[in-house]
Amino acid sequence: MTDAIGRKKYDLDRTVRLVLTVVVVALAVYLIDYLSSILLPFVVGCLLAYMLEPMVRFFMRLFHLKKRLFPALLTMVLFFGSIIAIFWFLVPSIIDDFVEMGKLLGKYIRHEVSSTTMPDWMVQFVNDYLSAEKLESMFSKEQLYEFFKSVMSGTVSVVGTTLHVVIAITSWLIALLYMFFVLIDYDIIARGFKGSIPRPYRRTVLRIFNDVTATMSRYFRGQALVSLFVGIIFAIEFSIIDLPMAIVFGLMIGVLNMVPYLQLVSIPFAAFLCVVQSVATGAPLWPLFGWTFAAYCICQLIQDVVLIPTIMRSQMGLRPAIVFLALAIWSYVLGFIGLIIALPVTSLLIAYYNEFVLHVPKAPKHKSIKTSAASASEG
Repeated sequence: MTDAIGRKKYDLDRTVRLVLTVVVVALAVYLIDYLSSILLPFVVGCLLAYMLEPMVRFFMRLFHLKKRLFPALLTMVLFFGSIIAIFWFLVPSIIDDFVEMGKLLGKYIRHEVSSTTMPDWMVQFVNDYLSAEKLESMFSKEQLYEFFKSVMSGTVSVVGTTLHVVIAITSWLIALLYMFFVLIDYDIIARGFKGSIPRPYRRTVLRIFNDVTATMSRYFRGQALVSLFVGIIFAIEFSIIDLPMAIVFGLMIGVLNMVPYLQLVSIPFAAFLCVVQSVATGAPLWPLFGWTFAAYCICQLIQDVVLIPTIMRSQMGLRPAIVFLALAIWSYVLGFIGLIIALPVTSLLIAYYNEFVLHVPKAPKHKSIKTSAASASEG
């Protein structure tokens, strides 16, 4: 039954199907949330495998191989070799940063703040709220645990035990095993997934699956490269202005940048580093504040004008308010996993809502939609 403009009416059968679909989706979200601590290593491993899959394909073409075992092993060796080489060159600078920061904190803690470069109200604020006793209580084990519990609720059951360090390391090793096995069996997993879909629904399911995988892989590969450059830029900027822990702090901001706008949470810590530097060395505080703020602005400008248009080519099309709302909702629903997948999934949901509900003739912008019909017929 259709109306005058060709749309299907919501009869009993279609309504029941819609209700069942909503129930299945809600049940899937509940199961993911319930099993998030177990699924997190698998999700991380799959994301790493997606980002490294082009390298495996490259080695298969280069050596004219049909089996994926050797290309997968070579890819992992190069991947971890690159990480080890980077840390090998960075470790001396990182150690120097920690040693220097320890000296500055020692000077900061041993003496009450009295600086001619700060106004009286700021000196009083630092003495009241950033004294040694206050810092010790703020960074106590209980406070840090509560902070990470609120930010990454999906991983608390993994790291919130007596042997949390050992279990956390084990979780990362499991994630690496998942990555290796997915890299080896990538084609087999893809064919098995296609073959398990009933034929009446294969075209639609494969289209959605291709859209999701293409969006996820493009987003995470691009965002990882953008975050790498952001971390390097911040490390260079902080080193130029002589901020404590410049390299470590800059690279940490790069990691936070994997989630858009999450690097903003580092601003209070940057301000604290400025205060420590000013108190311990007698450096003027306001110029240090100004240069640090300028570093954030310059890096954000480079990211928005150069890095994202060049590397990402097309953004997710989400306004900043929608980005913050999506991050808040998905992190609340699925914990840390939701924080990872929030933006690409939200972008796809908006695109499908416009296409199937509002009937806007505009599909998500990637090639998988054009080729999904061919993939469905081949499956």
